[in-house]
Amino acid sequence: MPSDTPTSVRVLRNIDVPVLALALVIFVVAGLPIVGWLTGAGAWAIQRLISEYATRKANQAEDPRAKVGILAGSMIGRGWLVAGIIIAVGLGNNTAGLSAAVLFLAVFTVQFTMTLAMRPYETKGPARP
Repeated sequence: MPSDTPTSVRVLRNIDVPVLALALVIFVVAGLPIVGWLTGAGAWAIQRLISEYATRKANQAEDPRAKVGILAGSMIGRGWLVAGIIIAVGLGNNTAGLSAAVLFLAVFTVQFTMTLAMRPYETKGPARP
């Protein structure tokens, strides 16, 4: 189903991809552990895929309680999943764990801010948590 949302809004809604690419350059130049970037970027990608899947399922649900349950459960589960991944890596390599956590929080902040800023310009399409 085509969306009436302007292309610029759809691009800005996916600002996380260029931010992760820029972060990779920063990691290489600063000599930070690439495992940290892989962990942060991987955790971000996994939680984003789960979020997209949960949003689709919630939009297909007819019962409002089911919609809320799917989205709330997804948010809580994704938080625990990401925390577990970052802690697991951090236990083996403190610097990698810290850099993964900072990267994840930076990408989350940029993505969340852009999602809120672009929401008024979306004319059609699925709700995003």
